[in-house]
Amino acid sequence: MKLNRRALLKAGAALGGGLAVGVWVLDLERGKGTPELFAPNAFIRVPAKGPIRVVVGRVEMGQGTSTATAMLVAEELEVDPLSLEIELATADRAYDNAALGFQLTGGSTSTSTSWEPLREAGAATRELLKEAAASKWKVDRSELTVKNGVITHAGSNRSGAYGEFVEAAASLTIRAPELKTKDFQVIGKPLRRVDAVSKTNGTAVFGIDVQVPQALVAVIVRCPTIGGTVKSFDSSKALAMAGVKHVVQVPQGVAVVAQTYWHARQGAQAVTVEWNEPASPFDSSTLRDAHRALLKQPPTQNARNDGAAADVLSKATQKISAEYFAPFLAHAPMEPQNATAHVTPGRCEIWAPTQGPAQAREIASRITGLPLDAIVLHQTLLGGGFGRRIGQDYVAEAVEVSRAIEGPVKVVWSREDDMRHSFYRPSATHALEAALDGGAVAAWHHRVVTQSVFLSVMDSFVGGLTAEAPEKIRTKTAEFAKSVVPSRDITSYEGADSVAYALPNVRVDFHQHEPNVPTGFWRSVGHSHTAFATESFIDECAWALGKDPLEFRRGLLAGKTRHLSCLELVAKHSGWGTPLEEGRARGVAVHECFGSVAAAVLEVSVTDGAIRVHRAVMSADCGRLVNPDIVRSQLESACLFGLSAAMKQRITFEKGRVQQSNFHDFAPLRMNEAPRIETFMVESTNDPSGIGEPGVPVMAPALANAVYALTKKRLRTLPLSMEEGA
Repeated sequence: MKLNRRALLKAGAALGGGLAVGVWVLDLERGKGTPELFAPNAFIRVPAKGPIRVVVGRVEMGQGTSTATAMLVAEELEVDPLSLEIELATADRAYDNAALGFQLTGGSTSTSTSWEPLREAGAATRELLKEAAASKWKVDRSELTVKNGVITHAGSNRSGAYGEFVEAAASLTIRAPELKTKDFQVIGKPLRRVDAVSKTNGTAVFGIDVQVPQALVAVIVRCPTIGGTVKSFDSSKALAMAGVKHVVQVPQGVAVVAQTYWHARQGAQAVTVEWNEPASPFDSSTLRDAHRALLKQPPTQNARNDGAAADVLSKATQKISAEYFAPFLAHAPMEPQNATAHVTPGRCEIWAPTQGPAQAREIASRITGLPLDAIVLHQTLLGGGFGRRIGQDYVAEAVEVSRAIEGPVKVVWSREDDMRHSFYRPSATHALEAALDGGAVAAWHHRVVTQSVFLSVMDSFVGGLTAEAPEKIRTKTAEFAKSVVPSRDITSYEGADSVAYALPNVRVDFHQHEPNVPTGFWRSVGHSHTAFATESFIDECAWALGKDPLEFRRGLLAGKTRHLSCLELVAKHSGWGTPLEEGRARGVAVHECFGSVAAAVLEVSVTDGAIRVHRAVMSADCGRLVNPDIVRSQLESACLFGLSAAMKQRITFEKGRVQQSNFHDFAPLRMNEAPRIETFMVESTNDPSGIGEPGVPVMAPALANAVYALTKKRLRTLPLSMEEGA
C-alpha cells in the first residue's frame, strides 16, 4: 500500500468533535484512536477548538520537511502555515514513500512525493468544511469564501471558523478537489521554519532527548575490527562500579547498562573483552591495488553501451585516459546514533531518530518475534541524517538490550562509536578513456570499481536478527532481502551511466568489489563519486582540445535545456571569462541527479600548497520552489558538505580498524575556511524535484577543475591535495 500521487481522498469518521482527512485509508478498525490521537492515517486533524494539526509523513532531520508539509497543506486549506500544529508520524504504512515503496525518508523525495497528495488533502478538507457550512446556512457552496480558516458568506454576512463545522462535515462524502495551478499565496514564498521556535528554545525533542520513566542508559562495547564477535568477557570490575546495573552480551557486542550515560561509559571502559577477529581483516593499503586488478577483469555489469566505443578507441590516434579515486566516508551527523526501546512480552515500543521507521519496525519484529502491529515506533527529530539513519543498527541494539534486561533502555553512541562503526560511503576507483578526433570527443569509456550499497544495507537488515529469532522470521527476512536487492545495483554507478553530454560512442562498465566494509547511502549516494570522475574528465577533454571548459560543455549539452540554464546562471553570476585577481582561478561542474540539475563555479587560490575556496556560485533547477529560503539553505549546506569531503575527509582502515575517531581527524570545513556562497535558482513551473542532494556532487570536480586552471596540476584523488597529481 503506497501514498500515491493521485491517491483517492476519503474522510475519516469524526471522534470527539474533530474531523480527520487522510490521503490514504488503511484497513484499520475505527475507534481505536482517541480524541487526542485520531486515526494514524490522517494527515490533517481539525479539532472543534484549537489549532489544526498536520502529520508530517517524512522525517525532519533539518532539511525543512515539516515546513514544506505545512506550506503544501496550508496553500489549499487557506490557513496561515505558521498556525498549524506539527506532529511527527508514527511508523505506519499510511506514510509510505510513493517513490521508494515504503516509509523512508531519502533520495531527496520528501517534497516531490508530497506535492500533490498533501495539497489534495488540504483542498478536500476545505471543500468538505465549506459544504458543511453551506448546508448549515442553507446557501450554495459556490457563494462561500475562505480566508485564514474562516468561512464567509457575504450575502448573509455570516462567517465561522473551521472548527464550527467539523461535526457536520464528518458525515459528508468527500469529492476529489481541483487544485490551484497559479496564484499561490503560500507556495513559492519565503517562510521561517515551523520548527524554528522549538529548536531555539530547547523544547524540540530529538532522539537523544527522549526520557522514558525508569529507563536506563546503555553503552555498547563493540569489536574494534570489522566483522569481529565476542569470544568472552569479564564484567566484574564494571558491575562493582557505582551506577552500573547490568552487563549483558548482545549480537553487537557487550552492553553496559547504567543509571546515566556517564556511568555506562565508565563501566564500558572497565569491561575486558576477548574478541573473535577475522583472519584476514581489511586494510586500506591494499584497496587501490585490488581495484586496479579488477579493472583488468571482465566487468560485473555493462551499464551503458551506445555506439561502438571499444572499436573507436582501438583505432583512435589521439586518446587521453585518467584514473580517479574516492575514499570511504562517514556521515558524521551532529547527533550520534541513539534509540530508546521497551520490550515487554506482548509489545515493543521504540523512540528513535530514524530515516526508516518501516525498517525499524521490521527489525524489531524479527528480533522479538512479535507481529508488526505489536511494534510501536515513535518518530523523533533527527540531528542530521545524510543517509546514515537508514541503517537501523542502533535501533536493533536498543531492542536487544531492552529484551535482555527486561526493561526500558536508551542506547547512546559516542562520536567515536559513530565514526568507527558506521555504514560508510563506498570507496571507488574510476578509469576513463576518451578518443579525441576533429576537436571533439569521438568515444568515451568509463569503468567503475566499487561496492554494492544495496547488498550491504540488506546484510545489515538480516544481521539484526538474533540466534533465538524464530526460523520462520529468519526465512522471511532472507526472502525479503532477496526481493529488495535489485539485479542491477544502479547506486554503484549512477551518474556515470547517465552522463548528459552528446557523445557518439559511450560505454560504461561496473566492476563490483566487496572488501567486507559495511556501506550505506551517503548524501547523493553514487553520484558523490561518479560526478567527480565524469566532470573532471570532461574538463580534461576540454583542455586537451584547447577549448574553454564551460564553452565546451555548452556545445555538448545542446537540447539539454535544464543543464544549459544552470550553466548560464553560474557563468553569468560568477563572471566566467572575466579577469580575476592574480593567484586565483575558476572551475566549473554541472550534474543531474534526483530529478534536478545543479551547477557550480568555484573560485580558488593555492598558497604554500594549501587550497582555499574563496567563492562558490551555485545554481539549480529543481522545479517549482515550495520555500525558496529552504532551497537556498539546502544548496549552501550541500556546498559545505561537499567541500568538506573534497578537501578534508576520508575513512581509512588498518587491519580492519577504522583509524579516524572524531572531528579532529575527520574534519568538516571550519567557519574561517568557508567560501562566500551565492545561490541562483532556475525559474520553473514544473513539479518540485529533489534538492537535498544535487548540490553535493558538483563540489569536488569544480574544485579540482579550478585547481588545474590555476596550477596546471590535475588532482584525481580525494580528498584533494597538492602533494598528489600528475
